[in-house]
This record gives sequence, structure tokens and C-alpha cells, in this order.
Amino acid sequence: MSDLDALSAWAGQFLPVPLPRAGLQLVAVTGDAGFRRYFRSNTEPSFIVALAPPEHEDNCAFVNIAIAMTQGGVDVPKIYAVDYERGFLLQEDLGDRLYLDVLNDETQSQLYDRAEAALLQIQRLPADSALFPAYDASLLQRELELFPEWFAAGLLGVELDKSARLLLNDLFTTLMSSAAEQPQVVVHRDFHSRNLLALEEGGVGVIDFQDAVLGPLSYDLVSLLRDCYIRWPRALVETRVEGFRRKLLAQAGEGAAPGLSDAATFLRWFDLMGLQRHLKVLGIFARLSLRDGKARYLDDLPLVLRYVLEVAQKYPETEDFYRWFITCLEPTLDRHSWYLPWQAAGEAS
Repeated sequence: MSDLDALSAWAGQFLPVPLPRAGLQLVAVTGDAGFRRYFRSNTEPSFIVALAPPEHEDNCAFVNIAIAMTQGGVDVPKIYAVDYERGFLLQEDLGDRLYLDVLNDETQSQLYDRAEAALLQIQRLPADSALFPAYDASLLQRELELFPEWFAAGLLGVELDKSARLLLNDLFTTLMSSAAEQPQVVVHRDFHSRNLLALEEGGVGVIDFQDAVLGPLSYDLVSLLRDCYIRWPRALVETRVEGFRRKLLAQAGEGAAPGLSDAATFLRWFDLMGLQRHLKVLGIFARLSLRDGKARYLDDLPLVLRYVLEVAQKYPETEDFYRWFITCLEPTLDRHSWYLPWQAAGEAS
């Protein structure tokens, strides 16, 4: 029996609705960049059935985080049944209206207002270290190392000499120090337009939360507003960043962390957190192509490069990295079929 047949037979035992006369059918749904595979049932209403191999996915963490988020008022899919040994999950279907599909100039203000409200709910969740691992310096460092290993060397074929390695070490130290300065809250870790659903009643469905951690306050905000799959003008982004800072200040009252009181400090946190995230993403997207055969992620690299290089130009402590990138890496980019000039990446055609 194939995995899909076994999954279908298992799900049929736990569906809280009658099986269709023609039998249960599961139709593949585009999944995330990990090992999970998602299927939608042909029932009324429909359900999502997931195959999450336990050797690759921590399904206990997924279920426990889902419970915590539900208790905190976050709209995540309800879980109806789990087989931990085989990695089978039966979940609520929140629909298929991904933010990426419905965001445009007319809808973005309202949709981002709702997403930021959901983000504030996530950040208010109890900081349970048994449930949410620390997004500490060692984890941030491991993520940053994906950039030289998979993007620079793996994808571009550029091996780093000693001076380049020292330059990156200095940059990484700056980014990790900025992250450590920030208040630490629950972080979804992939809070963007492909993991948010516009619900019919006006809510926001949140998915793909299994890697949530306790980490820097600005991380999810930069994932949302400097999204790897859709770009907004800098002025709009920075206006929303300032608006979110004011929401945090109002929420915290007199107990606000020092950095929240200063707009420039908060924007610097946001920018440098984005630089860390986007360097990591360059490595992840390269690895997804080179190791996992998911070459479609290469098409998103030019926008991620734009985010990296725009921020790197902005601060004195990151300018050396910008100059090194332009001198040593940029000349290799146009050899690749996925490359488009980063300066215009994400612009409407």
C-alpha cells in the first residue's frame, strides 16, 4: 500500500463528516519548502490531510504549538486526529485564499492591518521555553552560514578567502547583536504571504507555524513587510513599521522596552533583522534547488538580493559587506538563467 493509500484509509476513519458515495479522494495541495505534503479531501466541508514524515518533521511540536496558538486566539487549523508514528494529520481546511493571491494596491492596507493584529496575538503568547526553543546566537549563526555555504559557494561557485570570511564574521556579529538587543517574544518564523490566509469572515488564517521559537520582536514583522514573494515601496513599508511600533508602545504602556521608544532604533532593528533573514533565505533557496531539486525557488532570488543589498548600503557597519558583494559576487550573477537585475526586482511589469 502506498503512503497516499495508507493516508487516505487512515483519514477515512476520523473524518467528522460522512464519506462521499464515490469514496474518499485526496487532491494534492501545494505545500511548503519542507517535507510535509498536504492534500484536500473531497468531502463537504473539505479537510486538509497532511503527510509529515516523523523522521523529518516534529509533529508533537506542531500539535502543541497549534493548541497554544488556538488558546491565544490565533486562527490556526483545528487538528482532528494525529498518527505520530506514521506522520499523518487530519486538520481543518481554512481555504485557499492565500495572502499572496489577494494582495494588491487596493487590499494591502486592510489585509496588513489584519495580519499585524494576528501578529500581536502571537507575540502575546506565553513565552514557554519548553514549547518554543530559543532563537539564540547559535541558531542565528547556523542560519547565516547557509549564505556562504549554499549561495556563495554552492550556487555561485565563489569560495571565500580569509579576508571575506573575516568580513562575514564581523557582519554576522553585528546582526546577532542587534537581534539580541530586542525584546524576545514568540516568533512564527515564516510569517509571510504564502503562510497567511484571508478568511471569509475577515480573519487571518495562520499556517506553517511548526518552527516557532522565542526570538527577536521584529523578526515576523520583517517577514511580513519585506516578503520574499511580493515587494512594496520602501515608504509604505517604513510607514507600517512605525505604525506597528506605536501599537507595541500602546500595548506595553510604561513597561515598554527602551528600543520601542525610539523610531530610529526600531527601524534599525527591523532592517538588520531583515538582513539576517534574507541572507539565510538566499542560502535556503539555493539549497532547495541544489539539494532538493526545487529549482522554482531560484526565481525569487532577485527580490531577496534586492532586500539584502538595499539594507547593506544603508548602515556604516554593513557597507563593507555591500562593497564586497558588488565586487566579488555580483559579476557572477548574470551567468544564471534565474537572474534579473536586483535593482528592479519585485517591480510590477
